[in-house]
Amino acid sequence: MVLEIFDTQIMDNGLTIGSVIIIGIIILVGVIIARIARLIFTKKFAPNLPPDTAKNLNKLIYYGIIIISLLVATSSQGFDLGGLIVAGGFLGIVIGFASQSVVSNLISGLFMIIEKPAKQGERIEIPDSNIFGILLDVGILSSHIQQFDGTVIRVPNEKMFTSNLRTFSSSEVRRSEATVGIAYKEDIEKALSVIKDVIRKKVTYALLEPEPEFWVNELGDSSVNILIRVWHPRDDWGEVVPMLLKNIKEALDEEGIEIPFPQRVIHSVKE
Repeated sequence: MVLEIFDTQIMDNGLTIGSVIIIGIIILVGVIIARIARLIFTKKFAPNLPPDTAKNLNKLIYYGIIIISLLVATSSQGFDLGGLIVAGGFLGIVIGFASQSVVSNLISGLFMIIEKPAKQGERIEIPDSNIFGILLDVGILSSHIQQFDGTVIRVPNEKMFTSNLRTFSSSEVRRSEATVGIAYKEDIEKALSVIKDVIRKKVTYALLEPEPEFWVNELGDSSVNILIRVWHPRDDWGEVVPMLLKNIKEALDEEGIEIPFPQRVIHSVKE
């Protein structure tokens, strides 16, 4: 009686209840193997890979094994997938036209995982999109960047991959610049000497090698503008410019060198 139940045909292609049970067992075994493989990968290999790469490979291994077990289970019981494949092909064409951006983001994400233009936790900038922040992760379809105001922005991988991408962690040093204006009546050489001296003594983040650079950048409407460029350790970027401007302002005030504000001279014509 039990064997008759297992041999009961439930589909025209000869699929029986026993075949369905066997397919279920094979898929269950596949899920177990997939979980074991994911656990081994997480413990043995993931620690040696970038976090975003490890996460995506983890998903690929897990779902790949499950899909393979599903194909093995159905083919072992003589289940004809030809009709499903044909139907899936037509469906795939329709979905393909409707989801070109999804496929593009997926492929771009894979290329980014392979190329690694930026690492997780690295400070990056996408100038074309005016995005500047810390890269949190690179997912399959999109990446997440935490901007310096605390907000997190989701960027499609296609935009990340095809845009100009600036990174700030490849070099140990960076260069920052500031412009300081002095009055036209002031001695430029004296002002430069004061600025150089205060940078050497008080701007602790500024490096002496490469040495700071100074030159007159512009003859403005109300001031002679001096461009100042200093090199500093990469991670001190946020402290350098505020400290630089503060100390230069105080030093110029002590020496009586005027930093003018915009002025206009108005001539009146008497009739």
